[in-house]
Amino acid sequence: MITQTKNPNNLSTLPVRVHPQATIHELIAARRSPRAFSARPVEPSALASLFEAARWAPSSANEQPWHFVVATKADAAAYFALSESLAEANRRWAQRAPVLVLALAKSTYSRNGRPYEHSWYDVGQAVALLSVQATAMNLAVHQMGGFDGAKVQRLLSIPAEFTPVIIFAVGYPDQPESLPEDLQKRELAPRSRKPLEHFVFTEEWGKPSPHVSAKDSFSTQPSTN
Repeated sequence: MITQTKNPNNLSTLPVRVHPQATIHELIAARRSPRAFSARPVEPSALASLFEAARWAPSSANEQPWHFVVATKADAAAYFALSESLAEANRRWAQRAPVLVLALAKSTYSRNGRPYEHSWYDVGQAVALLSVQATAMNLAVHQMGGFDGAKVQRLLSIPAEFTPVIIFAVGYPDQPESLPEDLQKRELAPRSRKPLEHFVFTEEWGKPSPHVSAKDSFSTQPSTN
């Protein structure tokens, strides 16, 4: 079952919610990763709220290993570095986004210099909270693993102890029709998620946990990704 939600920017109605297997918060159900971004700038106060959400993510020993390089179109040099580091398949749509952000992980603990093996995990938690905060503010976030980490590290003179993890686009969503035809199809393609029974186990690996049950599956619920 799809809930049609009116786009907050007076755009066309898009299918942004799905009927999950269990109750989840509406912000999680509404979160999506569009490729169509409006040219409308993201207000500085809105960006501050996104990174404030990231700031309160949990981390090992409260180390908070996340670091970000944020670039609007006004930050020409930084925006160019992030855009040029993207794989072409991502750059063709992401360069329209008003904001690009590089998330990095500190590879050692600050207190003792030991390797921080869970730093990427903790950065992921920070970006996840940022994405949910963006959804609450009618903003969209699309994360991209397709980029040249060595190139962006060089272009931005990033110290070696900080590892590029992800680049993500931030902005207000636009009509899918603003994209090239092939990307329009991807924008409107069915959303898919594995059923809970495929990845939640208890007594035996591969055997569905009795704590989850098959009701509805994301796999047949059309929406955007």
